[in-house]
Amino acid sequence: MVDADSGEVLMTAHMNQESLKATRASGRATFYSRSRKKLWVKGESSGNFLAVEEIFVDCDQDCLLLRVRLPAGGSACHTGEKSCFYRRLSKSGSDALEARSIKE
Repeated sequence: MVDADSGEVLMTAHMNQESLKATRASGRATFYSRSRKKLWVKGESSGNFLAVEEIFVDCDQDCLLLRVRLPAGGSACHTGEKSCFYRRLSKSGSDALEARSIKE
């Protein structure tokens, strides 16, 4: 999933046919939780709903990319960060994580 304005990668999640149908019907990103074995609407507990602008299908037709809008000041990550991808592995080869933007 990417931010509709910036193109920044926000998060990844699983979808099944039922969650795709719910997403298209509601306009809100809805996913399938494999661990809980049920649908979940992103933002149902935080209020940070993701409004779906467009849905793209890859060339193999086995992967979707959602362009979404966050609410003003909202985040896609449960930690409060805008994106789930706010850390990267150190360039030194160690396993240390650095808090860096994916845009750097």
